[in-house]
Amino acid sequence: MTEPAPFPPTAPPSRLVSPGLYLVATPIGNLRDITLRALDVLAAADLVLAEDTRVTAKLLSAYGLKARLERCDDHASARAAEIAIERVREGQVVALVSDAGTPVISDPGFVVARAFIAADLPVHPIPGASSLLAALCIAGQPSDRFLFAGFLPPKSGARKTMLAELKQGRQTLVFFESGPRLAASLADMAEVLGDRPAAVTRELTKLYEEAIRGSLSELAADPRCDAPKGEIVIVIGPGAVEVASAADADAALIEALARLPTGEAASEVAQALDLPRKALYRRALELQGKG
Repeated sequence: MTEPAPFPPTAPPSRLVSPGLYLVATPIGNLRDITLRALDVLAAADLVLAEDTRVTAKLLSAYGLKARLERCDDHASARAAEIAIERVREGQVVALVSDAGTPVISDPGFVVARAFIAADLPVHPIPGASSLLAALCIAGQPSDRFLFAGFLPPKSGARKTMLAELKQGRQTLVFFESGPRLAASLADMAEVLGDRPAAVTRELTKLYEEAIRGSLSELAADPRCDAPKGEIVIVIGPGAVEVASAADADAALIEALARLPTGEAASEVAQALDLPRKALYRRALELQGKG
């Protein structure tokens, strides 16, 4: 076991925090996962907008900080935006935090950030912890292209409809989910998306951090995914690329040739089916009796 390094005495000095709105990422579990710049901003803030003031008060207390807190949840975000805009126009510093992670991402703070942008007032990101990116890093799925879809609808019918809309994309999918709905959501994912490889990550950076990997059907049947506690992120790998058959290509060409010149028809089908245009052009000529 290696002892953690001491606080670096050569760390860059803090800078003056100018008036504006600061979107401050906070730890998602481990209190040491906060940046020096985030602490600078929280120390300088005249007002901190918090999803739950009790949670943020504990964070501030852990670092010996005090600040005036204002609630900014789903019910109070519009009012919080008005207060914050007034404060910044008076030359004050306002920090916006969520209970954990990066604010504005599936978070009521979005209302505040958008209000500041509309008012042409300064908005500054203070990056840091993110459960979305943490989960993506350890899921073992491609991360060069991904789509974050937030929370799925709670009812199965609406959930399947949304999943069907995401099925055709060739990117990794990332979702937030609650423990009580996890198994049902995984089953719906397997049914709609196909049995793709996936990972269920839970309690990231905390004592009981866990990453369960397998196919969607395996995860749906795994006892560990039956109403677990804690914050959950699901990462699903891209679907397999389906190669169009010759019959599919011919059918698409015949339909396109009824509307377009030969070259344009070949280009349209090539893009739609991800097939070589030259081969489709030759086949189009054959179908027209010109080959």
